[in-house]
Amino acid sequence: MYTFESRVRYSETDHRETMTLPAIVNYFQDCSTFQSEDLGVGIDYFREKQQGWILSSWQIIIDRYPKMGERIDISTWATGFDGLYGLRNFRMRDEKKETVAYANSVWVFMDMKKGRPVRPAAEDVEKYGLDEPLPMEYASRKITLPKEAETRKTFSVRRDQIDTNEHVNNCQYVQMALEVLEEEIPVRQLRVEYKKSAVYGSEILPKVALEAERTVVELCDLNGKPYAVVELTGEK
Repeated sequence: MYTFESRVRYSETDHRETMTLPAIVNYFQDCSTFQSEDLGVGIDYFREKQQGWILSSWQIIIDRYPKMGERIDISTWATGFDGLYGLRNFRMRDEKKETVAYANSVWVFMDMKKGRPVRPAAEDVEKYGLDEPLPMEYASRKITLPKEAETRKTFSVRRDQIDTNEHVNNCQYVQMALEVLEEEIPVRQLRVEYKKSAVYGSEILPKVALEAERTVVELCDLNGKPYAVVELTGEK
């Protein structure tokens, strides 16, 4: 298990002085990146190999959104490797060591030059070790698409939304989905399925479905093929 400590910054909070959903996503994403860097299998290592772990799906559950100034710790650990895929859990705790958010994620190992999945080498797996998975209700990495969805106004990918792989950063799709919605949702579960990578200048065609128990935002190319599908579930 890998853990780092932090404090909720003003820049990570909203008008209620609570941490935003994208901030939680970023903390989890940063935690896995920090672990890889400290293990010697980080960004530069995989850039040289032209390979790397690419996020395939998120399932994040929020019990409570931390307040501005709170001290928190964030942890991550690998729970399993199966062929091309790696499974990883995350947890965020407050000063009382009570869990405020937790997550499961599925990663696929990619040949970045060829743009296709490949089996990872032993050293790309063994360094992470394995720990017990969280006792949570695990959802499928595949999100069931709604039968009907409303098309919204298209927009272009900005330069500040691009990561070190020259693709849209994983968290940016979540931010896009939230921006498309006309009203705020008190999200308690976030699921994201990543289909393909958008790049700088890509046109995003959003499709929104407001269902009884969930809201689904498909972030598509101009042909209607999803880059990512975001499912938001609110308070019951």
